[in-house]
Amino acid sequence: MFIGEYSHSIDPKKRLAIPSKFRKEIGSRAVITRGLDRCLFIYPLKIWKELAKKLGSLPVGESSTRSFIRLMLAGATDVEVDKQGRVLLPDYLKSYAELRRNVTIAGLYNRMEVWDENKWKKYKSNAEKNTDEIAEQLGKLGVY
Repeated sequence: MFIGEYSHSIDPKKRLAIPSKFRKEIGSRAVITRGLDRCLFIYPLKIWKELAKKLGSLPVGESSTRSFIRLMLAGATDVEVDKQGRVLLPDYLKSYAELRRNVTIAGLYNRMEVWDENKWKKYKSNAEKNTDEIAEQLGKLGVY
């Protein structure tokens, strides 16, 4: 399980170190794709295969569904985790998430999210201002 926030940096060779606490769970291969809110999602290969199967079985009759499937599947790339626990970030994904040198890696149960450090701070600040509203919505869903 991935939880917590970690500050990291992208090196000049476009490599990102996976937090040491996450390396065992991520294994030697992972999938990186476009995430929501202009971040990147990193999935362990096993979890990605399950998600990709679900996405592949969605009906493609609605344009919003097609767009989401394209965003996730066409934007994905499988990567090898090197012996130092780093992954190579492709330019198109780095550009999509507007990643510079300093990033935040957030653990979200079955995936990691990679955010530009400043964008993460802004996103988190806005979310923290709305915790009561978020909790009410989760309560309606039976989650909280």
